[in-house]
Amino acid sequence: MNSTTQIAITHLGLCCPLGQSQQVVLDNLLQASTTGMQWRDDLLFERSVLVGQVNAKLPELPSALKRFDTRNNQLTLLIAQQIEQAVEQAKARYGCGRIGIVIGTSTSGIATGETALSELEAHGEFPKEYDYAKQELGDTSQFLQAYFELTGPCYTVSTACSSSAKVFASAKRLIDADVCDMVIVGGIDTLCKLTLNGFYSLESISSGHCQPFSVNRDGINIGEGGALFTLERSTGQNKAQAIILSGIGESSDAHHISAPHPEGRGAVNAMQAALDMAKLKPEQIDYLNLHGTATPKNDAMESRAVHQVFSNNLPACSSTKSLTGHTLGAAGAIEAAFCYLLLSDYNTHQQLPPQVWDGEQDPNDPSLPLVTKGQQANINHVMSNSFAFGGSNASLILSRNCSSKEAPKNINNDSIETNQDA
Repeated sequence: MNSTTQIAITHLGLCCPLGQSQQVVLDNLLQASTTGMQWRDDLLFERSVLVGQVNAKLPELPSALKRFDTRNNQLTLLIAQQIEQAVEQAKARYGCGRIGIVIGTSTSGIATGETALSELEAHGEFPKEYDYAKQELGDTSQFLQAYFELTGPCYTVSTACSSSAKVFASAKRLIDADVCDMVIVGGIDTLCKLTLNGFYSLESISSGHCQPFSVNRDGINIGEGGALFTLERSTGQNKAQAIILSGIGESSDAHHISAPHPEGRGAVNAMQAALDMAKLKPEQIDYLNLHGTATPKNDAMESRAVHQVFSNNLPACSSTKSLTGHTLGAAGAIEAAFCYLLLSDYNTHQQLPPQVWDGEQDPNDPSLPLVTKGQQANINHVMSNSFAFGGSNASLILSRNCSSKEAPKNINNDSIETNQDA
């Protein structure tokens, strides 16, 4: 990739268990709200399970696009409507063929397929409106292209939990190659039985609320949600207000089909590559959004990898998966959205997302400076980690587009109150 091409994040739409507007999501993020985490008894065959759930009313798809009718695409539509005006303006400016779409997902419309399969079992035939294409991984990207009436490149990245972090790299390559002037990127995943029971069979589902980096951690909570961004070249027109995608790092260590490399070899490479592209030193990262799944092996690996990269300059960090659940293919985009909001004007007090856990550090793993209630920093550069099955890793760095000298970071201010319902 051409590291000299500066990419601006010009618009954001999102919906997750923390809310569906930027201010509400940020407020709940900083207050460590766990109200989006809810118990369900219809997802696992054997017991109830705590999941991160989107409770927003989802819109109906336009009649002309009913062939795409799934919960995943309804959620996509809700988010797409938040950036629709920007996309329409870009169509007038660039043309429909110069706007690309790259989406990450791991579920697509699988839940629709599960319902159809139940109908088949009960009645001997699939529902008339069922189409297998609804659960193909490319369905959401194709829906967005049809909804926005675009003709540029359109594809899906599905690399498990790094899917919607890696879409940023794909988009930058399209812009670097002068194939696109704008790329819509993001990730959407919705709850379905297949993923819940799959992780349960791996003994990776937490018995209660997940506890990232705790000695008592016993697995993940799965969640749902999504985020969409528009990426464009940074120009004089958008430079002043834009947040910059300053660094992207990808790696594939292929250590094991489901377990990470124990020393985080691929994670280290991804983080270092992102720093190199951004031309930043480790001590310039003001906050690190950890992958932090609360599985024994991931957290052990990630804590070691972070220490290798940052050494004595460990940034304030936290895992936000206690608040949303692990949104799988959408996690990279949702957590990039959190980083975007931390850098935005919405974050007036420059607060950081507190770590929600039991506070019981695992003595077998290197400790990390996990964010506490009310902690602040002068936030200019934020990193977000996404690590996946098969050793498919991605790290992103988002930066405030400012020329002023950076102030010292990680200022604590106990006078700022937050409400923590964890």
